[in-house]
Amino acid sequence: MKRSIWIPLLIVAAILIIGTSQYPKLSIATGYGAKCMASGVFVAGREANSVKENDLDYSIVKYTTSHVDYQEKSVTTTIFGLAKQKAIYREGLGCCLVTERQLFQHLVAPSLQKIASVTSWRNPWPDGEGKSDSLFSELDTTKLQNAVGWAFDESGVKLKRTAAVVVIYKGKLVTEQYWKEQSITPDTRLWGWSMNKSIVNAMIGVLVKQGRMSVQALAPIEEWLRDKRREIKINDLLHMSSGLKWNEDYGDLSDVTTMLYKEQDCYKFAIGFPSEKIPDSEWKYSSGTTNILSGIIRKTLKNDQQYFEFPYHEIANKIGMSSLILETDANGNFVGSSYGYATARDWAKFGQLYLQDGVWKGDSILPKGWVSYTTTSAKAANGKYGAFFWLNRSGSMPDVPEDMFACQGHRGQRVFIIPSKQLVVVRLGFGEEKFDHNQFLKGILSAFAPSK
Repeated sequence: MKRSIWIPLLIVAAILIIGTSQYPKLSIATGYGAKCMASGVFVAGREANSVKENDLDYSIVKYTTSHVDYQEKSVTTTIFGLAKQKAIYREGLGCCLVTERQLFQHLVAPSLQKIASVTSWRNPWPDGEGKSDSLFSELDTTKLQNAVGWAFDESGVKLKRTAAVVVIYKGKLVTEQYWKEQSITPDTRLWGWSMNKSIVNAMIGVLVKQGRMSVQALAPIEEWLRDKRREIKINDLLHMSSGLKWNEDYGDLSDVTTMLYKEQDCYKFAIGFPSEKIPDSEWKYSSGTTNILSGIIRKTLKNDQQYFEFPYHEIANKIGMSSLILETDANGNFVGSSYGYATARDWAKFGQLYLQDGVWKGDSILPKGWVSYTTTSAKAANGKYGAFFWLNRSGSMPDVPEDMFACQGHRGQRVFIIPSKQLVVVRLGFGEEKFDHNQFLKGILSAFAPSK
């Protein structure tokens, strides 16, 4: 009898011990779940079941339970009853995680006043959103469709889980395809994840053009003036070579997951890390450095309304990227490392801007030489990374030209830019574990080989 009483008590004790020790990880899972669900529903306009099935389907996140409050526009997520996180939607600023005491304050955050360019769906891309009627003699449409179809092929055991593919050739939209079974359409905003780092690159480029920032200037952070961090330049941050201590492990309680799913001010959190290497001596991928630059941009502009509107007025609206939504943290900083949405067509427009050397219809949006700077390898990156863009200088994708550079994000988000082939290729999805980007681009490129 006594034994039968002790067994349940021991089980309960074991659960409590495990739950307590793992609580920090559980809070990361609930933070991820609440933020992704809120953005998927209120920013992307997707069904909650689709977000649960495709965005929250891995690691311990798949065990979370989310309640969507459509009236309040919030999501509360729990896991095993041991952790709870809440995310709210704010018009123009997207979704962010909040605590209950912060909820009212951030519900009344200033709305973003966008002046989106008006385009006609009947006009061909990029002025409108229609497919180009232009025919290119060097384009084998059968090969192109086969290559795009491969990206959506879910037969066998290798599930590719592609949401959208868009191919732009010589400035014309030549093909596109979407995951219809998951209700993904040309109008669906899709998460860029770390592709948003490249948008921060563009924001800094505009400030350089305006004479308000220099990449060779020291990072203007007062908290760094008293130690060796004062030697860090804007260039070092853009090159992921700041020398700051940082852990980018997404599978554990790390610096990046703490920043994104436990902290209310990403900039303040990221600038608090100590220096461990001489600037520009070691390449270390760090989402923290992007959010440091996001905060520096905010301080440079000195006015929050201007800051909230800056990427739209200066970049998105000028190229017709009207679906773009960049999200802020609870303190109003753009989470440039990770949080931004746009349609696949609009991600393609961003890639086309860089293919065109920062010029759009004669308007120099980025300064002369900025794309060259962006695509020059960081000294310590061995040809794989420039300034918030990934490079193929090292030949890591052997069947793709070495001049290819790309915006790259978590779970397989990509904007590939290949100047030598006049191509921009967008692939967005819900996973990349089973997706071979080199093989995908090899197939796309084969469609543009000279006909025999």
